[in-house]
Amino acid sequence: MGMQMDRFGEKLRFLRKKHQLTLQELAQDLGYIAHSHISQIEAGKKKPTVEFVLRVARKFEISTDLLLMDEIDIE
Repeated sequence: MGMQMDRFGEKLRFLRKKHQLTLQELAQDLGYIAHSHISQIEAGKKKPTVEFVLRVARKFEISTDLLLMDEIDIE
């Protein structure tokens, strides 16, 4: 059974706004040149790679479970 991860983009946007980062700033922090990739993930149009999820978890110092499991909310 695969994980849904439907809320990953929503959680990513929440974290980005909580930390008052623009898409461009977050992209740079995560090592991406363009921010379009991240905006597509936030919009749910693209699924994040494992590497991307790990980078986000490290950046915001939260567990990957929190990011990946739809049933867990970020406080």
